[in-house]
Amino acid sequence: MALLDVSGVTLRYKTSSAVVTATERVSFTVDKSDRFVLLGPSGCGKSTLLKAVGGYMSPSEGRMTIGDREIRGPGADRMMIFQEFDQLLPWKSVLANVMFPLLTARKLSRKDAELRARSYIEKVGLTRVVDAYPHTLSGGMKQRVAIARGMAMEPDILLMDEPFAALDALTRRTCQDELLQLWSETRFTVLFVTHSIAEAIRIGNRILLLSPHPGRVKAEVIDVDKVSNDDGSAGRLEKEIHDLLFAGEATAH
Repeated sequence: MALLDVSGVTLRYKTSSAVVTATERVSFTVDKSDRFVLLGPSGCGKSTLLKAVGGYMSPSEGRMTIGDREIRGPGADRMMIFQEFDQLLPWKSVLANVMFPLLTARKLSRKDAELRARSYIEKVGLTRVVDAYPHTLSGGMKQRVAIARGMAMEPDILLMDEPFAALDALTRRTCQDELLQLWSETRFTVLFVTHSIAEAIRIGNRILLLSPHPGRVKAEVIDVDKVSNDDGSAGRLEKEIHDLLFAGEATAH
């Protein structure tokens, strides 16, 4: 059984002037320990889809299940990490930020919550700033705290919405490396949203390609982690994905 099953999901939301169809009949499955990437141009509904998996909106059509449970709202089995740096509580230290959801969910005693929080802070390499406050941290460090906070809950799936998009290129590469290293140690399951083909190839083992608005499934690319920059296969895959995503655009204009 797949860990996450998204079946025929259409997502719509209201604006002040219209009803917008964000995705149309999207289907995919995510298996345990997958690094599954939703890739597509801006406006294709990938972030909206992630929010629906997080339980923050309901499908107009279709069904989403995690394990054998239908997704009907947010839950501790899914933790979301956004690209914004202000997702941390500014009046709490790094340690207190990571402990906060553990205590709120009443999953652990304060002592056990602190032990687990310190463990994940160490995994993301931030032990030296455990008592620091968010305003003293760089953007990359704040994202690492957010990742530690999400991982500390030990969710069934970690939902990441372009978490490195606002970082400079060098910091972004470092954070990608750290995420992959953390995955190699714990084999957590991640559903990752990006509009960068290069990042999708670097992060994912499976990539779902979505069409421009409204988002529909164009293709799924598997065994992505078998390609390499050394033999040029990563570059060839990047071109293939680009051609799949934008096929017909030149003639359409």
